[in-house]
Amino acid sequence: MDLVDLFKNIDKYLDKDVTLNGWIRNHRDQKTFGFIDFSDGTCQEHLQIVYDEALPNFKNVQHLLVGSALEVKGKIIKSAGKQAIEMKAQEIKVLGECPEDFPIQPKRHTKEFLREQAYLRPRTNLFQAVFRIRSKAAMAIHEYFQSHNYLYVHTPLLTTADCEGSDQMFKVTTLDLNNLPKDDQNKVDMQKDLFGKMAFITGTGQLHGEAFALAYKKIYTFGPTFRTENSNTKTHANEFWMIEPEIAFCDLNMLMDIEEEMLKFVVQYCLDNCREELEFCDKFVQNGLIKKLTDLVNSEFKRITHHEAIDILKKADVTWEFTPTYDGDIAKEHERYLTEFFAGPVFITNWPKDIKAWYMKLNSDGKTVAAVDLEVPEAGELMGGSQREDDYDKLIKRAQELNVDLDPVKWYCNLRRFGGAYHSGFGMGFERLIIYLTGVDNIRDVIPFPRTPGNCEY
Repeated sequence: MDLVDLFKNIDKYLDKDVTLNGWIRNHRDQKTFGFIDFSDGTCQEHLQIVYDEALPNFKNVQHLLVGSALEVKGKIIKSAGKQAIEMKAQEIKVLGECPEDFPIQPKRHTKEFLREQAYLRPRTNLFQAVFRIRSKAAMAIHEYFQSHNYLYVHTPLLTTADCEGSDQMFKVTTLDLNNLPKDDQNKVDMQKDLFGKMAFITGTGQLHGEAFALAYKKIYTFGPTFRTENSNTKTHANEFWMIEPEIAFCDLNMLMDIEEEMLKFVVQYCLDNCREELEFCDKFVQNGLIKKLTDLVNSEFKRITHHEAIDILKKADVTWEFTPTYDGDIAKEHERYLTEFFAGPVFITNWPKDIKAWYMKLNSDGKTVAAVDLEVPEAGELMGGSQREDDYDKLIKRAQELNVDLDPVKWYCNLRRFGGAYHSGFGMGFERLIIYLTGVDNIRDVIPFPRTPGNCEY
């Protein structure tokens, strides 16, 4: 059986014989008895296993080290110690011994050290909590969208659609890099490649998602995306997961309603289903974490325009590292100030068109686009989205202004010609959500095997 079922149904199994499989997390052996701190990975709690010299293999068990895998049979009894229950072992079978040089010992390890042991770090208490929260958060995302009639779409990982800018996308080829074929202009002959043209690993599922939204009304994608950005910040990685809903017959205000409702649903789901893990993170990672999450669920998300945000920042009695401007982006220090100013999450809308993407809907002022970023306390930007440009001529004109190569996205533009409708969508980096949910402040510690500049191990 699993430990999670045992701890959920203690009364059912008290004074009953059970069989468990798991690993030694700590071991204190005495002359005639011993205590094993035992975990099977299904919950944050561990079970103390008490054994004595009545075991046929007592001497053998005494010498087992941390990390060893066991099958244990015994009776669940009330504990005389701090824990509610423990097991009186009747039989301990060794399934896999662990040597003394096992890197994960029962002591505090730095996150930097554990990144070097990424294949073993899931066996630590911290990462047990983080990745269970990640699993539940993923379930919550699917639960929200499925319960609201969204279609789950698997958009392609290989694409010829250049949405984010080819300089940010990994190129894919089957050509021999040591013997590249050249055309008559001495350029690489991409017609000799597998797809006959330049192909990329996707940086977003948005464009393909819009095609499905204009058939199914409401869709979402949830999968890996890739960027070549050579950034070594705590919030950037070259491989990460994205949630990207696209909704037809939805304007910017309706989109913000959905963003707020979805985020509150996911956070509440984790509060309800990851309580022990969140309490662990509250105690050992970020004091006040549960209050922060509870406050978000109970808060009213403020809505302001980019121009209003700059007004507030310019009036602030603060010496900024980056001066806020009406035609510029908003820095981390600005995001932090705005969430503190409003004491909660803030939607910032109607951004200058020159710093946003070509597919966003141009507002009537001709200067801004119907874009929105959600800023949350402590984490800053968590979601970014927009109403998409649904006017074919305006979309083409905007793309030409920004020198977008329209040939690979001709099909995308045609969506406006063939029964197009106003529609909107947003993206949320899944790892940034997990950072917010756990208090762990580095993206490298909330994704199982991080891919960052200079790091593609395992």
